[in-house]
Amino acid sequence: MKIAVLGATGQTGQYLVNQALQQGHTVTAVVRNPGKLAVHHDNLKVVEGNIFSVDSLKSHFKGQDVVMSCLGFQASFFSAVTGYTLSMNAVLGAMREARVSRIITMTSWYTEPNSGTQSSYLIRFLLLPMIRSVLTNMFEMEQFLQKTEDINWTVVRPPGLQNLPASAQEFLTHEGYFVPDSNGQPTGSRVGRGDVARFMLSLLNSNAWVKKGVAMTTK
Repeated sequence: MKIAVLGATGQTGQYLVNQALQQGHTVTAVVRNPGKLAVHHDNLKVVEGNIFSVDSLKSHFKGQDVVMSCLGFQASFFSAVTGYTLSMNAVLGAMREARVSRIITMTSWYTEPNSGTQSSYLIRFLLLPMIRSVLTNMFEMEQFLQKTEDINWTVVRPPGLQNLPASAQEFLTHEGYFVPDSNGQPTGSRVGRGDVARFMLSLLNSNAWVKKGVAMTTK
C-alpha cells in the first residue's frame, strides 16, 4: 500500500516507518524537519509539511491509500493542549481534497475523563493528572472523528509506551478506553512502541475497527 505517515520522526513513528518498509509498503513521511529522519530506503519519500495546514498536506496525500498518524504533543499545566484537534482538522481537510478516505491514528488509554477509575492508585492519582491536558485533547479529537461520516477512521489506544521493538506477542483488544481483564480491571499498563506500530499496520488488511476506537495491549 501507499502510506502517508505523520509523526514519522517520533519514537513510535520511526517503528511504524521501518516496519511498513519491511512489509513492502511505499511510505511518504510528512515531517517538519526532514533531516531528523535517519531512515533511507527506495520505498521511502521524506517530505516537509505543516500538519496544521490543509494546503501543505494535500499534495503529499494525493495518491495515498491511507494516512497513519503517530503525532504526539506535550502535556501542559499552564495551557490547554490543542495539537490533536487542530492537526486532525487540517489532516481530514487535506484527505478530502486528495480523495483519501482511510486514517489510522493513535491516542491512549483513559482518554475519556471517567475511564481511569479502575486503574491503580499510582496511575489514577499521579500519572493521569500529570497528562490530563493531553488526554483531554485526545478525547476531543476522538469525538471529532466520531462525527465524521465520510472518512474511515480508526483510533488505536495503547497504554503506557516503552521504547521497545516489536515482539511476537498476541494482541489483546477492547472497544473502549482500556483493555479489561476477566474482573474488569485494566490488564497491564505498558506496551512496546514497536508493538503499537505492528498493531496499527495490521489494521491495513482489516475492517474490524473501522469507525471505532480500540484499546490494545499485548499478552
